[in-house]
Amino acid sequence: MNGIHQAGGHNVSGKYAVITGATSGIGLAAAQELAARGTNLGIVARNEAKANDVAARLRESSGNSITVDVFIADMSSQRSIRRAANEIVAKWPRIDILINNAGAMFVDHKLTEDGLEMTWAVNYLAPFLLTTLLLDKLRVSDYARVITTSSHGHKMARKGIGFDDLNGKRCFGFWGKMRGGPNFRYGETKLANILFTAELAKRLQGTNVAAYCFDPGFIATNFNQDNGWLARMTMAVMKRFAQAPAKGAETLVWLADTGKEHLESGRYYADKQLGTPSVQASDKQAAKMLWEVSEEQIRISQA
Repeated sequence: MNGIHQAGGHNVSGKYAVITGATSGIGLAAAQELAARGTNLGIVARNEAKANDVAARLRESSGNSITVDVFIADMSSQRSIRRAANEIVAKWPRIDILINNAGAMFVDHKLTEDGLEMTWAVNYLAPFLLTTLLLDKLRVSDYARVITTSSHGHKMARKGIGFDDLNGKRCFGFWGKMRGGPNFRYGETKLANILFTAELAKRLQGTNVAAYCFDPGFIATNFNQDNGWLARMTMAVMKRFAQAPAKGAETLVWLADTGKEHLESGRYYADKQLGTPSVQASDKQAAKMLWEVSEEQIRISQA
């Protein structure tokens, strides 16, 4: 196994979990451990060959005792996410756990096919859209929970969500990059994950669906490998001080496998306990405004 084992029963045995970003890093480590605990998995991935290989290995490791589905989606494309969600909904009568884990950081200002800035679209709006599309299937489960990967990096967004610059233009360009803008943009999306979790929990009060987010810590993954030689070199140096992906997946698996009576919906966790997010992450008005803005942004692809 991969070293995530913890005390407490396997509540996830026989449950169905949909997970994004499960073909490498934290997501793969979490998928491996959940499979070892008897969880049926739906892997949402962009690379079909890689996803099929991971799925086959997960099935084999479990002695073919679990189901592992593959759903193909580009998390920067709302159309693609909607297509994958439709496939999931058609295949499964209920979803017990949704894990929004896929993430990326782009050093250049790129727009998606929907006209949205890429880091924002992948890290924040994709989880928002996928969650809303699968919510009815989550409501059917008594065990339902939505777990979203945030980051300690959310504290870089000291000014909160830039509602006046949702496409993050001031983070890019020469001066934006000189001031570390792409990193601040990444932090802003991770802050958005926390605000989303809080607002989702508020809107789901009185239902059987809980929402949590977490900080995986500083982990050695292939993150930020597609942003040029400087980014790769920086990450190579940083990896010397990073922990293994299995360590980063510990809190994720713990949130998936722990009874709801021991957790607080809408909260941010780190190291398998309640974490302390930034002041900006506790702004209830910003959370409400972000939700409303997000609903507008996903309408782009509804037609």
